[in-house]
Amino acid sequence: MDAAFTAEQDEMRRTLREILGKRCGPDEVKAAVRTAAGHDRELWRQLAQQLGLPGIAVAEEYGGVGCTPADLVLACEETGRVLLPSPLLATAALAVPLITALGTDAQRSALLPPLAAGGLTAALAVPGPALSTALALTGDNAPGDWAGGGRAGGVQARAGADGDGGWRLYGEVAQVLDGHSAPLLLVAAHTGGFARSRTLLFLVREDAPGLVRSRQTTLDETRPQARIQLRDTPAELLGADAGADTGADAPGADAGAGVLAALAATGRTAAAVLAAEAAGAAGQALARTVEYVRGREQFGRPVGSFQAVKHRLADLYVQVQAARSAAYYAAWDPRQGGLALAQALEALRITAGEAIQLHGGIGFTWEHDAHLYFKRAAADELLFGPVHRLRAHAAHHAGLFTPPQEKAVV
Repeated sequence: MDAAFTAEQDEMRRTLREILGKRCGPDEVKAAVRTAAGHDRELWRQLAQQLGLPGIAVAEEYGGVGCTPADLVLACEETGRVLLPSPLLATAALAVPLITALGTDAQRSALLPPLAAGGLTAALAVPGPALSTALALTGDNAPGDWAGGGRAGGVQARAGADGDGGWRLYGEVAQVLDGHSAPLLLVAAHTGGFARSRTLLFLVREDAPGLVRSRQTTLDETRPQARIQLRDTPAELLGADAGADTGADAPGADAGAGVLAALAATGRTAAAVLAAEAAGAAGQALARTVEYVRGREQFGRPVGSFQAVKHRLADLYVQVQAARSAAYYAAWDPRQGGLALAQALEALRITAGEAIQLHGGIGFTWEHDAHLYFKRAAADELLFGPVHRLRAHAAHHAGLFTPPQEKAVV
């Protein structure tokens, strides 16, 4: 393993940090999240055209940059530093890998080029607060109960009665990242009835009849979320036709297993990206805290000169560096994404909490910038964690809790 970054990667990081440093101060971030889109459209266009940011995850044959996961991890570490509100996570880390893995040649040719150019954004709609389970981060997604399991709840899909291969979706999905503004939705829906149930992914356009979207109030405004209602909404199956909703063993009837495998693979890479975002946010929260305690005086000397404060900052530095190292390693080996995400989320939570403490009385005011990082830490752990479940699932797959085999009695 070569841990050194290339000159191109270093240049991308430098350029991105320079652009975001000019356009993404705390005031600009607060203004962007209160727009109808939930992000700065002009900045997103600039990042797409100048740096090809959304195209990092797209292959060159479809108009993308065709970079490795490490490039996306480096980019997201920089966006995490400024808590950039953008469709990058929902589009590049979640939607693009699924379309690449499951889509037909026609679907990839039609969707990936505009996604790479930034003109089209997408969102993954998973029923209920089960995104971490669907991505196999906190538990196996194979049972499919998170998608409704054939019972009430979730989203149900039925093949069109006219036999033209169309599908109709019914149900409701909450907590969809960027779901209020993305022109393209990837909806996980349950089909096949109870006996032969399976979970498939469907493409829903923003102008589809029966689609109702409303933006939700969230703790972290930099992670805009939406509630999606599907009322007899026409949809297109992502991938080859898996057979009508008859339970027959049609070609591709086991497509549900492929969908679950693709979701799990997407989750591993997304975990590394999220870990880098959290590590970047934690590093910036620590840097802002160090700057504050250097200038703030108490009893005639800077607060940062007190030994107790130095020790607390040193502990935070170790936490942040460990999180950054874990994220970089997960970019090289996505199988370690869950552990890296747990390390980074914990580092961000602890660093953000200490930042509020060390800023003193001003830090406890809800409007202070330190709370932006605290809200990001809390919201990400709710969406993709919690930390103890991420670690428990990783330990289970590593066999740490598997009882030793009993010796056979001769």
